[in-house]
Amino acid sequence: MKELGNQVKSNSNDGIYNVKQLGLSKTILLGFQHTFAMFGATVLVPILTGLSVSTTLLMAGLGTLLFHLLTKGKVPAFLGSSFAFLGGYAAVAPLKDGVADPTQLAYACGGVFVAGFLYLIVAGLIYAFGAKKVMRFFPPVVTGPIIIAIGLTLAPTAINNCNSNWTLAIVAVGIVIVCNIWGKGMVKIIPIMLGIVGSYIVALCMGEIDFTAVKEAAWIGVPLTTANFAKFDISAIVTIVPIALATMMEHIGDISAIGATTGKNYIANPGLHRTLLGDGLATSLSALFGGPANTTYGENTGVLALSKVYDPLVMQIAAGIAVVLSFSPKFAAIVRTVPTAIIGGVSLILYGMISAIGVRNVVENAVDFTKSRNLIVAAVILVSALGIQYQYVFNEAIGANVINSGISFNIGNFDITLSGIAVAALAGIILNAILPGKDYEFNEE
Repeated sequence: MKELGNQVKSNSNDGIYNVKQLGLSKTILLGFQHTFAMFGATVLVPILTGLSVSTTLLMAGLGTLLFHLLTKGKVPAFLGSSFAFLGGYAAVAPLKDGVADPTQLAYACGGVFVAGFLYLIVAGLIYAFGAKKVMRFFPPVVTGPIIIAIGLTLAPTAINNCNSNWTLAIVAVGIVIVCNIWGKGMVKIIPIMLGIVGSYIVALCMGEIDFTAVKEAAWIGVPLTTANFAKFDISAIVTIVPIALATMMEHIGDISAIGATTGKNYIANPGLHRTLLGDGLATSLSALFGGPANTTYGENTGVLALSKVYDPLVMQIAAGIAVVLSFSPKFAAIVRTVPTAIIGGVSLILYGMISAIGVRNVVENAVDFTKSRNLIVAAVILVSALGIQYQYVFNEAIGANVINSGISFNIGNFDITLSGIAVAALAGIILNAILPGKDYEFNEE
């Protein structure tokens, strides 16, 4: 097997690493594409938890900019709101008749704030002892299937969204494919945005767009809701903090996926300690001001794979756009008029790209699946992630099916829920550590 440090190498030499060659207008357009890619999933979290949509957008933008500052502007990642903490919010601040108690939400945000600092502890350990001692637990036989599982576990949400109107979903998918395969110049670089705009025009012609909320929304508004600012309670902290153990594993998988897409080893440079530090501080910053936890976004990794534009500057522009848009409730209302089916169609492509990147990660690192130990590790990861993750439940607060996922257990008087990805990652890491026959070595160069 190749060295673990090489797991992010790929055939991405035809990618664009310096977006300045495209010009300012095209660069801004690429930024909007990444903003649109993250928007649907990012605003869904506050809808499900009762947090402010505007605050969520503001903190996604500021969190992304903070992440880029701490990672020296080297990693093309966008940080949006994390779904992994939904169980924690539901436990501390459950919705009642579609509304959450602001006081309980504040305590939930306090728990997320502390969870973000767990990232800092792990980042400090990596900085002190080196990534090699940590990353030996994350060889391609572990990270590859985790990346595959990240994409596949998101797939049902895409299909469920498509079910609302398969005509629009197919139009969106078709436009994305045609633009990416046969498009020339800028058309080939922004297939996601063109897919959204093209299918949105079709939806207008079909009478599927309701502008009532847009007419009622104000042009300018304050994105912060002081009632949700973080407050601290030991029970809420103990309930939510353990979730960070799972999200850190997902973070490593996401950074590996971005590296596999761009052909650069971000775990070595700028370093896993810096990416964890950026993610953790972004999460704590968001929670402090009443926003959800932040995480590196798979949707934007999918856009990277499709557009082949890898310059982090595009993500920074997207973050700036998110900050500006957080002050405009009317724009947020306009974007939310995009039919669910269109989001589903675009997500169908993006989520599939994430899994495909995981497959490439395994293939390019020549993981030897003739060895039973490697088969067992990969099998347990995939089955755990897919088998545990999905149970659709109708949420009356939003009038739609949502995913109720995870394994719950008790420690003393506290209930803890682990997502399918978290269980899969833990199982894979433990099996890989205890089974004999490891033949990899992490190269930090």
